[in-house]
Amino acid sequence: MNKLEKKPQQMDRWGIAHIYSSYNNTIIHVTDLTGTETIAKASGGMVVKAHRLESSPTAAMSATKIVAEQTKEKGINALHIKIRAPGGQNGPTSVGPGANATVRSFSRAGFKIGVIEETTPIPHDGCRKKGGKRGRRV
Repeated sequence: MNKLEKKPQQMDRWGIAHIYSSYNNTIIHVTDLTGTETIAKASGGMVVKAHRLESSPTAAMSATKIVAEQTKEKGINALHIKIRAPGGQNGPTSVGPGANATVRSFSRAGFKIGVIEETTPIPHDGCRKKGGKRGRRV
């Protein structure tokens, strides 16, 4: 094979990586494009023993490594990423420390990364916030 001949390109098989990252844990869940079929999942609590380390970037990277191996076995080599924080009425809308480490680990594992999207739930003035009439007094 000389330099002018090109290697036949393999088609990208896409999946969606749902990353839930709070200050207590990081959960990684890979599905197919429809989002109905689970391909692989892992969390920070599956790879560390101490509860305080579940949300750490190190635990997130280890969980990502587990998910990446299972995903590659199923034949998926490209991912769209959806990052989610707890959000909602009283939860924080900022993602935990494991989210960035997870995205970095997926790219290091050799996945092609498509869209990175934030899917944190935002309240549209439903229930009244906690804290009483005059707010939280410190």
